[in-house]
Amino acid sequence: MLRLGRREFDAHEPVIMAIVNRTPDSFYDQGATFQDEPALARVEQAVAEGAAIVDIGGVKAGPGEEVDAEEEARRTVGFVAEVRRRFPDVIISVDTWRHEVGEAVCEAGADLLNDAWGGVDPKLAEVAARYQVGMVCTHAGGAEPRTRPHRATYDDVMADILDVTVAYAERAVSLGVPRESVLIDPGHDFGKNTRHSLEATRRLPEMVETGWPVLVSLSNKDFVGETLDKPVKERVIGTLATTAVSAWLGAQVYRVHEVAETRQVLDMVASIAGHRPPAVARRGLA
Repeated sequence: MLRLGRREFDAHEPVIMAIVNRTPDSFYDQGATFQDEPALARVEQAVAEGAAIVDIGGVKAGPGEEVDAEEEARRTVGFVAEVRRRFPDVIISVDTWRHEVGEAVCEAGADLLNDAWGGVDPKLAEVAARYQVGMVCTHAGGAEPRTRPHRATYDDVMADILDVTVAYAERAVSLGVPRESVLIDPGHDFGKNTRHSLEATRRLPEMVETGWPVLVSLSNKDFVGETLDKPVKERVIGTLATTAVSAWLGAQVYRVHEVAETRQVLDMVASIAGHRPPAVARRGLA
């Protein structure tokens, strides 16, 4: 059982996490939700289309303009509070690696801290424990925040992913984070080249076998673009194909830009796997 905010999800229930970037320079939407009203409209649309979680981020993942903790908090804290007020049942996640920001957003009503940089600030898990919120424990290959990988090498990329994410998850629980609210993430693209991310995808069952729920952040990423030789705006089909494969292999939570399309993919895979009945079943029965 996965428990986040007010919601519980069984092991075979796929969960969508919608991306809401509070940055002027995000790689995909180029600041479309930097201002409050477009961002709130994005949350409303995402929830209507089937997202259970919204993931709010105040710093672009890649290199760019420096954003200190004060500015990151300015972009996220008030927005978290407003989302909490308008959407009391939605699960609010905040994408941050800084404990100062984690503290502030938890005070404002966040349910989940999404650490995409793999524990670079060890105090972040302490914040999650203190506020009894969930934690995403990601593999970033030891990369510093907002850096791109350069000649990343692993003897066995999945072995490294498992060592890092499981250790992070166990540390979080030892500090007091609720076990049922901890997820692990292979960290596609983070500290990895395209071949590493493809291998991490096909070996997802090894992460699932740990017993920790697996989150994948695949949406329009560079490994999809390089695999198909497509620019950012032409990666949706590749992303959805990777989503279907990941769902079949046992991942549970999907961090995405395209919510409605992802919902259809996940529902279809769940029905093929026998975990979800067809929405309508009339053929041959009339």
